[in-house]
Amino acid sequence: MKKNPLSVDFFLHDVLEVAPALLGKLLVRRFNDGLIQRYRITETEAYRGAEDLACHASKGRTPRTEVMFRQGGLVYVYLIYGQYWLLNLVTGNEGDASAVLIRGIEGTSGPGRVGRELRLDRSFYGESLINSERIWVEDAAPVTSIQISKRIGINYAGDEWGSKLWRFYL
Repeated sequence: MKKNPLSVDFFLHDVLEVAPALLGKLLVRRFNDGLIQRYRITETEAYRGAEDLACHASKGRTPRTEVMFRQGGLVYVYLIYGQYWLLNLVTGNEGDASAVLIRGIEGTSGPGRVGRELRLDRSFYGESLINSERIWVEDAAPVTSIQISKRIGINYAGDEWGSKLWRFYL
């Protein structure tokens, strides 16, 4: 099976362009046993830099958030509840600190379930979506209808950031 990842240029745009553009694209995972699975991306959320109080980067540059401050096209994973690795794709230019949370793939809804389906772990942190042999995104037929709503589970960010319509889904 030929590997055909999106170019880094795709990820160098503003997170509010990349998040909806990822819908319908194929998230590809090569597992340790060599099996390659392609998953259609069905739900994303945008997290936009240090000014976005829902974004981890709003707490500044830390060992956890370092990869978000790099050039787009990298993987940002983090653990929640001690058991779920969440998949984020870094966007924008170096210093932007923005990322797209992958909330859903065809057949799997919820970012924790996505991480479990993809068998993610800490080793994916900082991985290049362009050069990786185990995770990348491929182009697919464009989607015709995108739904938009508020992001989920970010009450801690306050009304201004909690009311942003930065969740995109099919």
